[in-house]
Amino acid sequence: QAQLVESGGDLVQPGGSLRLSCEVSGFTLDSYAVAWVRQAPGKEREGISCIRSSDGSAHYISSVKGRFTISRDIAKQTVYLQMDSLKLEDTGTYYCAADPSGCFLGSETTDMAYWGKGTQVTVSS
Repeated sequence: QAQLVESGGDLVQPGGSLRLSCEVSGFTLDSYAVAWVRQAPGKEREGISCIRSSDGSAHYISSVKGRFTISRDIAKQTVYLQMDSLKLEDTGTYYCAADPSGCFLGSETTDMAYWGKGTQVTVSS
């Protein structure tokens, strides 16, 4: 069965950086797209970045574009999210989600097939 395990969440100051990891098993990254989904306190989950299975192309919502970078290592079955220039509003639980039918962002990630349990990122001074 498919499994996704996130790691790398931490407490960081504004302007700092973190790298999140999503290790997957039960499927391959060249067959499933993987998204990073953020749930800020009191808000709905929102897909913020996605990497396509076919060509590894990356997609972002506007609020993180230029600050966050998604990447993957197919051999390690791991997807990464490098987060730079972190802001207070980046605080939240970060999940990775996978789906064979394509990349999704925003609220469209809600119906993705497989999910991890999340990792907490807190940006605070």
